Order: sequence, then C-alpha cells, then structure tokens
Amino acid sequence: MKLNKITMAIAAGAVALTATVAQAAVNPAVVYDKAGKFDKSFNEAVYNGVKRFTADTGISVREVEPTNEAQVEQGLKKLAKRGNSPIVAVGFAQANAVSAAAQAYPDTKFTLIDMVVPEANVQNVVFKEHEGSFLVGALAAMKSETGTIGFVGGMDIPLISRFGCGYEQGAMHINANIKVIHNMTGSTPAAFGNPSKGGELTRSQIEAGADVIFAAAGGTGFGVYQAAADAGKWAIGVDSNQNHLQPGTMLTSMVKRVGEAAYKSYETANNGTWTAGVSVMGLAEGGVDWALDEHNRALVTATMESDVNAIKASIIAGDISVHDYMSDNTCNY
Repeated sequence: MKLNKITMAIAAGAVALTATVAQAAVNPAVVYDKAGKFDKSFNEAVYNGVKRFTADTGISVREVEPTNEAQVEQGLKKLAKRGNSPIVAVGFAQANAVSAAAQAYPDTKFTLIDMVVPEANVQNVVFKEHEGSFLVGALAAMKSETGTIGFVGGMDIPLISRFGCGYEQGAMHINANIKVIHNMTGSTPAAFGNPSKGGELTRSQIEAGADVIFAAAGGTGFGVYQAAADAGKWAIGVDSNQNHLQPGTMLTSMVKRVGEAAYKSYETANNGTWTAGVSVMGLAEGGVDWALDEHNRALVTATMESDVNAIKASIIAGDISVHDYMSDNTCNY
C-alpha cells in the first residue's frame, strides 16, 4: 500500500514537472505602441489581455514600452534574442520592425496586430472595424436630434477611414438623409496623441450641428470626449470600452478586442496550436462590438438596444453587407 502511495506521488510529481517544463517553453512578450500600455484605448486593451493571460496561467509576460520608432525594432530583436516567444507587436506602425525581426529570428513566433507581414513565423491579426463602426453609426443616428453627426479620425490612413466609412454606412442605414461630418487630425502618427486638436475639431463639428461625435483617434479622442461633454453633446469611444471616461456623454464605444488577439496568441503557443498566417476578426468572431454597461445604460433605450442588436445579427448572417473602405479606398455604398 505504501509502495503504491509512493509510486502515485512520484507519478504526480512527474506530471507536475512535465507541466512546468511545458509552460517554461512558452516565454511570451509584448511590445506596445509608443502611446504606452495605459493609454485607456488601443494599448490598454492589449494590456488587459496580457493581464488576463497571466492571471489564468501564472505565466508572466515580458513587456516593452518604446518611446520612439528605433526602440520598437530594437525591443523586438532583443526579446527574440533572449528567447521570448511569442512576441506580440501592437499596431500597424510596427509592421516594418516585425518584418526585420522575424527575418533575423526565424524560429521566434511573432503576432502582429492591425497589419499583415508575409513572413513564415508571423501571425497577423486584423479586424473588421467597419462592422463595429456600422453598429455605433446606427446608434448615433438613432440618438441624434439634429440629423447631423461627426467623425474625428486620428492619422489620415485607410485603416482609420475604414472606421469612418463604416460609421457613415450605419448612420445612413437608419436615416438616409443624415449628414456626417468627417475630419482627420493629421498625417503622421502624432495625430493619435493630440487631444487639443481633437477638441478643436469637435467644437467645429458641434458648431456645424453635430450632436454625436465618434472618435477613432487614440489619445486624441480624450479631447473629443471632453469637448462633447462641455457642449452637452454625445461622444462614442473606440478600441477599449471608454464609456466610463465621461458618463452621461459617452453614448457607447466601438470595442475592438485586441486584447483577445494577444491572449489567444499566448494561449495557442502554450497549448501547441499557434499558427502563422492571417486571422480576421469581425462581429461573427467577437473581434468588434458595441459597448453597453452601467455608464451608458441611461442613454440607450430598450428599443435602441434591440434595434442595434438586430442589425448586428443581420450583419453576421450576411443580410447586411458593410462596405470595407480598405478593399478599394472608396466609401461608395
């Protein structure tokens, strides 16, 4: 009997050791965008996924927060040299750096969020932002009292135009005569960190009649939300659920689950199912959505909620087709 107990204990220890060794083989890391992991938007959504992975598995994730472009590639290569894998790279701006690092370290797994790099060891995760934006555009049109709504984008690139185009389509689905004012903040990455310019553009849109403004602009959005709050209008957040930032002002947020992309990269590497290639996350995959919680519940009627969710179901079923600006760089629909 004692021998059996000893044998069982040895076997249990062997299982535990095997599990430890398996976990040790996964050495995950993340390189955030220059905005930093506490930007209350895109990066913080990734950070939340990183935290959840560590909480669920006990496996720590090495984090790098670069402050300039040069540090991105340096950080990726340094992590790979140290044996970190998979390494999640946050944002389209890291594409060139990921390509260089992936070529230099072909045995390292890289996951790039928001852009595609055709390397054999890179997992590319992109999102159907136009689908989520369609939902919040529809809600904006339902809420608007003036028949005019606004969109403030960050950097003037096709990816951000995809948000604006989806938003306008959703609004026009509700009101074919609605007016949608579009502004981009700038032509460089600095456009994602200019809240004063965001506020200026929002005030201009409000003066032109807009009473709901959607910001797809990173940190610039904070200026949008503040200007909307000051004027007693409504705003729509992006990427993370930002409803809590200006309760009573935030009509909703277009949630982009980049944190889920990071989590799945680590999870699949940990269980041996990680694959390179391109993964596309839309409404059907749970990659994008609209946010309803205690912070905006009073702003969204039960009828609005039901109607938006019906539109969501129709998009998933293929009954509503949302034009993707990035398919041809036009917003004709």
